Amino acid sequence: MKETSTRLRPRQDTSSPYLNTAAKAKGKLWFGSATDTTTAETSDVSYMTIFNNSNIFGQTTPANTMKWEFTEPTQNNFTLSAGNETIALAKASGKLVRCHNLVWSSELPSWVTGGNWTNATLLAAMENHITTLIQGYGSSCYSWDVVNEALNSDGSFTSNVFLTNIGEAYVPLAYKYATAAVTATGADIKLFYNDYSIEALSTKNTAAVNLVKTIKSYGANIDGVGFESHFSTSYYPTTTQQEQAMASVAAEGVNIHVTELDVACSSVPCSTADLATQATAYYDTISACMGTTACTGMTVWDFDDKYSWIQPSSNGGEGNPDLYYSNYTRHPAYTAVYEAIEGQSCSVC
Repeated sequence: MKETSTRLRPRQDTSSPYLNTAAKAKGKLWFGSATDTTTAETSDVSYMTIFNNSNIFGQTTPANTMKWEFTEPTQNNFTLSAGNETIALAKASGKLVRCHNLVWSSELPSWVTGGNWTNATLLAAMENHITTLIQGYGSSCYSWDVVNEALNSDGSFTSNVFLTNIGEAYVPLAYKYATAAVTATGADIKLFYNDYSIEALSTKNTAAVNLVKTIKSYGANIDGVGFESHFSTSYYPTTTQQEQAMASVAAEGVNIHVTELDVACSSVPCSTADLATQATAYYDTISACMGTTACTGMTVWDFDDKYSWIQPSSNGGEGNPDLYYSNYTRHPAYTAVYEAIEGQSCSVC
């Protein structure tokens, strides 16, 4: 859609309606956005004017700075300062923080991926990493994504150094270590599993449900499952499909967060048709969470196209997936999200 002067909202659009205020009024914990202090966004005044408005966003997730390569770049050399930058930003505007993540196949330092490990030595390193981060960040974290993206689409485990040297037990053992670390802090820190392509009933959704059961069988705690929700105008599950997927997970007595929501247009700039489809995809996802008691919070994976991880040059032409354009005016999807929170029909879909 080509924006014209008669359709442009003011820059740094912080006008009502307010997504976080609306979500909390309906009983949810937050509507939030990820942010990334490794990019220029946090020194961008226009970006921060919107991010800091707690009426719009009441929670944040550090996109990268709490991952292993940032927090333990060499063994036993812990650097928590980058993650603390995100925490400081959150506290300055009254936001909760979903800390992300402790164990994942990607963004690992070479000493982990290239180490000469045994089962026992890698378990010890994993336990040390989990314990140090949970205790180091402490109650500043509302929750932790303990293990991230451990499953393939067929329900098998993703190949990584942990699976190779420890086996499938690395997942429940990570939660066992995390449970002990949380207990030692005395804080109420929630433990989540986070993954993509579990937002509709599927083999992978079933595998995620079984993973929750396995974690519990080890005597470990798991409080919830994060539905990443990275969609596009070419594919997104309907409200009903997402409600069914959420129900299958909630049946295990855990909560759900929508953790990384974005919807990429098939080409950039988004066509009028793509903007309507994008709004529908956002609307359906938020509607599913609003209609599911166990879904307690919703987070977009950054809010501004300028800083999105989905850029046309590296994603086959897809892009502009967020709620704000690069000039800090709003996509129609912003209206769709608000209408979904309020239980209204979508006027822009």
